[in-house]
Amino acid sequence: MTTTENHSKYDSDTRAVTLRVNGREVTREVPTRQTLADFLRDDLDLVSVHLGCEHGVCGCCTVLLDGGSVRSCLMLAVQAVGHEVETVESLSADQNALHPIQEAFAEEQGLQCGFCTPAMVLRTKEILADGVERSDDEVRNEISGILCRCTGYQNIINAVQNAGRKLRCGNSGTCAKEA
Repeated sequence: MTTTENHSKYDSDTRAVTLRVNGREVTREVPTRQTLADFLRDDLDLVSVHLGCEHGVCGCCTVLLDGGSVRSCLMLAVQAVGHEVETVESLSADQNALHPIQEAFAEEQGLQCGFCTPAMVLRTKEILADGVERSDDEVRNEISGILCRCTGYQNIINAVQNAGRKLRCGNSGTCAKEA
């Protein structure tokens, strides 16, 4: 979709927005009513931002804003001015190597159709940022805002736990005290 098509789609005034997306500064002219999800997908071609319900219920559009989860379908692009937005594309600087969280999701089969996966991976990054080990019930509570129709959640919980070990103890996922 071109910028002209976006403008007519939203039929609103436009504003220049400058924000950091995945570590780089981005400036674009956007319709004031354009959602952050549509801006990321249509203007920046970051298609890991999935749109499920577009009502904030499913959580598949979750991105990190200044390190915290937000529903990008409920937020306007103009509201992100001056903030840092992260999508799953930001996780690995080397496109040929996975981030430890992505590795853990693959190892634990914490994905099936993949629709919720980018949101789950970003939520995992957020909840593991403090380095605190969590119980399965705590993880289940932390990810409860993102709906998954395929996995039954147990493999996702296993992936979050595995990712936590990888981030705390190194990529092997085995801490010295566990060995």
